[in-house]
Amino acid sequence: MIHLTIDGLPVEVAEGTTVLQAAQQLGISIPTLCHHPDQAVKANCRICVVENEGQATLIPSCASPAMEGMKIFTHSPKVRKVRRHILELILARHAQDCLHCKRSGSCELQKISEDMHFVDPPRYPYHPRSNELDDYSSPSIVRTASKCIACGRCEYVCSEIQEVHAIAKTNRGFDVNFGTAYNRSLGDSVCINCGQCVQACPTGALTIRDDTERFWSTVGTGKLIVAQVAPSVRINIAEAIGEDPGTVSTGRLVTAMKRIGFDLVFDTNFSADLTIMEEGTELLGRLQNGGTLPMVTSCSPGWIKFCEIYYPDLLPNLSTCKSPQGMFGALIKTYYADKIGKKPDEILSVSIMPCTAKKYEATRTELGRDGYQDVDLVLTVQELARMIRSAGIDFKNLPESDFDQPFGLGSGAGTIFGVTGGVMEAALRTVYEVVTGQTLENIELEAVRGYEGVKEATIQVGDLPVKVAIAHGLGNARKLMDAVREGKADYHFIEIMACPGGCIGGGGNSIKDWKKMGDRYDAIYREDRRLPVRKSHENKEVQDLYKEFLGEPNGHKSHELLHTAYTDRSALLR
Repeated sequence: MIHLTIDGLPVEVAEGTTVLQAAQQLGISIPTLCHHPDQAVKANCRICVVENEGQATLIPSCASPAMEGMKIFTHSPKVRKVRRHILELILARHAQDCLHCKRSGSCELQKISEDMHFVDPPRYPYHPRSNELDDYSSPSIVRTASKCIACGRCEYVCSEIQEVHAIAKTNRGFDVNFGTAYNRSLGDSVCINCGQCVQACPTGALTIRDDTERFWSTVGTGKLIVAQVAPSVRINIAEAIGEDPGTVSTGRLVTAMKRIGFDLVFDTNFSADLTIMEEGTELLGRLQNGGTLPMVTSCSPGWIKFCEIYYPDLLPNLSTCKSPQGMFGALIKTYYADKIGKKPDEILSVSIMPCTAKKYEATRTELGRDGYQDVDLVLTVQELARMIRSAGIDFKNLPESDFDQPFGLGSGAGTIFGVTGGVMEAALRTVYEVVTGQTLENIELEAVRGYEGVKEATIQVGDLPVKVAIAHGLGNARKLMDAVREGKADYHFIEIMACPGGCIGGGGNSIKDWKKMGDRYDAIYREDRRLPVRKSHENKEVQDLYKEFLGEPNGHKSHELLHTAYTDRSALLR
């Protein structure tokens, strides 16, 4: 163990601990910008400098290991003077329109300026880091280069964690910037719309494309506004409004949405169960009829685009099932519209999602017909939270309401779609019972749970040992898909989620770190255990839909509405 003092307080830390971590252990706050708890050390911004007694120069606390006998001062006059100067230099390159910024109130640079009581007129004239116009080319993400502080957090998550390589450093020194290859717009780049760069960005340089005005402009026009709510939203929305991470708020969420103008609020857990019926049947068909294996899940649109760009030769391995959002959208504009006597253009179909890539998915031409899209509008958790606040709703004290019928029942299996491994577990709960005709006694399949980047398991289904694998985060997906491409993967079924942790870590949620992720993860499984129906094939509303409309899983009507095809997008690499 190593002993040192920080601001006169003794502390004992393990070898390899940084000065910043040692200070945090004591409850001492040191400002950071380029540092992120889920990323490697970069030491770019220098706002975290501290004084080490006897050393002439200040040291970056995020990159300096604690050493025996150190006497660290985190807020000495010298430190305060240098930090203030660093902050002035950062602000001189950063756009000054804080009141109009989507990150106002949650911007890390804004908070540091407030904490350091930076109110004096700036000594340096404003010199924008970039004169590029704001990039609205992506349906998911807006890039505002003038607000970039060159911290490098977006590049790290895009290249090192997701391995998409859409964002990279350009130029050097005073002119350093972060942008796309060949100065392409985000919409024309290899960006897969996952939004993890938005999660990583400390300022408003990368934000979610805001579509709330499209909703507000429809309220009161006579259109029927119908919403579907993704499984993880009920876990994340209360946190986004200021409650503790992991707070489940299903009933209050429905009430709030009705108050701000939604006519009907349905549960995407319903179409998650429907997905299991279709995907499980597809898997069994491939196993029994010599189809392409391993079959890979198709619920995550960021993953789908990644596969289309980097692994077009493996597109036959993808399940042909639409995502739960895609299935629900198709049902709303066909089956449900007919049921209530509405034309598709008389319904505004809205998805509430944790995922920025769902905005992209909703624009795909194959997710629509006859000149209209199945999902008209996708709003993320961040957007919905702003809408609830702007409507003056006291979310914490709302009464609870039920989802509307006929799509109001979702199983625990549908709920766990929101976490990595959940789709696999939900599918196996159903496939086991369909194949064996026996009840699966222990439905909590611990073998496919957890935060390991790649998980493997073998589940005995009757006489067949089903080999499965799960990956979350696209860097981990690469490992699996490279093995499939090289013929080294003997799996039957693979689940891939684009975002680390699955949907609970989606780019559209409130800004996360892994501590919050643990709370969200636990809440998902608590909700699963609470629900009366925990297997997709036991969802009575799904059973009724097949009897009344779809016929049978993977049947003609199902393939027409609930399945899709994919596109080779490898040209984006050139």
